[in-house]
Amino acid sequence: MVHCSQMSFFFLLLILFIVGFGGAVENSGDAVAGEKNPFTPKAFLLRYWEKKIHNHLPKPEFLLSKASPLTAAESAVFARLAATNSLSSRLPEFCFSAHLVCIPELNANLEKHSKDVNFATYQGKNFTNYGSGLVGGVNSFKNYSEVEDRTDLVTSFRRYSRGSTGRNDKFQSYSPFNSYSAGKTFNSYGTGTHGGAGEFKEYEKEFNLPELRFSSYSDGTIGRKQSFSSYSKHANAGEQAFTSYAKNGNGATNEFTEYSTDVNGINTNFTNYGENSNRENDTFTSYSENANVPVSFFKSYGDGSNEATEKFSNYRNNENAGFDSFKSYAKDSKTAQLDFTNYGNDSFVGSGEFTGYAKGAKTTPKVGFKEYGPRITFMEYNKKGVKFAQYVDFNDSGSPPTAAEAVRGSLVKRWVEPGKFFREKMLKKGTVMPMPDIKDKMLERSFLPRSIVSKLPFSSSKISELKQIFHVSDNSSMEKFMKDSLGDCERAPSKGETKRCVGSIEDMIDFATSVLGPNVAVRSTEGINGSKNNVMVGSVKGINGGKVTQSVSCHQSMFPYMLYYCHSVPKVRVYEADLLDPKTKAKINHGVAICHLDTTAWSPTHGAFMALGSGPGRIEVCHWIFENDMTWTIAD
Repeated sequence: MVHCSQMSFFFLLLILFIVGFGGAVENSGDAVAGEKNPFTPKAFLLRYWEKKIHNHLPKPEFLLSKASPLTAAESAVFARLAATNSLSSRLPEFCFSAHLVCIPELNANLEKHSKDVNFATYQGKNFTNYGSGLVGGVNSFKNYSEVEDRTDLVTSFRRYSRGSTGRNDKFQSYSPFNSYSAGKTFNSYGTGTHGGAGEFKEYEKEFNLPELRFSSYSDGTIGRKQSFSSYSKHANAGEQAFTSYAKNGNGATNEFTEYSTDVNGINTNFTNYGENSNRENDTFTSYSENANVPVSFFKSYGDGSNEATEKFSNYRNNENAGFDSFKSYAKDSKTAQLDFTNYGNDSFVGSGEFTGYAKGAKTTPKVGFKEYGPRITFMEYNKKGVKFAQYVDFNDSGSPPTAAEAVRGSLVKRWVEPGKFFREKMLKKGTVMPMPDIKDKMLERSFLPRSIVSKLPFSSSKISELKQIFHVSDNSSMEKFMKDSLGDCERAPSKGETKRCVGSIEDMIDFATSVLGPNVAVRSTEGINGSKNNVMVGSVKGINGGKVTQSVSCHQSMFPYMLYYCHSVPKVRVYEADLLDPKTKAKINHGVAICHLDTTAWSPTHGAFMALGSGPGRIEVCHWIFENDMTWTIAD
């Protein structure tokens, strides 16, 4: 005898079979044709799209590709766990199935590995006690973390190469791709080593938010050489710390060449660097050159050192709005030689502070500042043995340079990528203009279905709960990402702005249609061809006939799941334009640009005014829509 419950179960299976294999989701010719199961988050999204948007325009593939990949069963399970605050108990499974960015646990360490190794194209290793006590040989790390689409972000070099003799380590093209780093730590790296060398070449090049920690790096070494070449070049908005670096070393040589050049917003801390060292030889060449808003702190650098030689050559040249603090630098040192050549020369609006510099030195130090820039403050420094020559002073008002300031030239324009902002008149057929790097540099993630994201906390006041759910550690990059994103989302809107952060495509649809109505279209630049090169503008089309219109622009924010900051601002015009190769005139891209006609509420120091001149409310400012960002407009 078949029970009613069993009959109901078989009946449900029959329905699922008929619907799942016989039915098809609306618009089967769409970009997502083949999504048969009507209970998946993606199928629900497609039905929601049809319900809320009253036109039959093709749905944007790039946006739908970010829809949740969860199955119907997975979605139901994880929604239930989210409702009971239990997602963290199954985080690895959740992150994998939902295609999120989560920080994994470290892999098993390689402590017992004792042979020379060439590590090429690898990531996520735990090098605790790796290479300790070995004699001679070399370890080569090449193309580390080369894969762009990765979620395995944690790497630990703890007690690496400790007590080794004559052993060389090479880090070449380490983490070379545009991506986000969740943190690399070098704790007690090379401690107590004799001889040998460590080389970091093209380390973290073109990285977003690199977070690097060198704690007790090369402490107590004898005759070891460390070199950082092209380190963090073109990196964006990260933090780097060197704590007790080369402390108690003897005859060590450290070279920083092209360190953090052409970077944006990098903070670096050197604490107790070279403390109590003997005959330390450090050179900083082209350090922080052409950088934008870098901040460096040298605290107790070289304190108690003996016969140390520190050279800063071309340090901070052509820098914009940075700051350096040298606190208790070379304090209580003996026979120190400190040379600053071309320090801060040609820098713009930056500043530096030397407090307690060479104070308490046992013997008269040799300190020279040759061709150094403005806004440098010296407080409580040892005036014996300190020489200042060729101090460069120029317009100290902080305002953009004028044509009369020939010495400055067009320096102010260096700090904004060419083509990032432009005037509306440039959108004319035949115009040749630089295209900025419009590549999406964030890690790939997917949206969560509304059934899950609606059950998760989302506010700065709930950051502890969010960190617990996604296993985010204190002071990590992911914590910074989350706090920054939440801060942007919670910021009061600017004058005339309407804004909302969305973690599901359904929420994005709701916001766009609430502002623009149900007849909307999604517009984005088709690809990245032409990036960082000159392009020629082909045919141009103004949306809404080129008249002032409303739009909702959505920009990615970094979060464990896909998150967009969407906003509508007044008085804009939106354009679509074919982009051509200037030489062959062949079409290489189709761009979408938005022009802000009202800039009165913008900051006078906004990058647009630095690049274009003028100021708030005096000019319109246009920019391209970058890869995977978008603007919603009323459909033509």
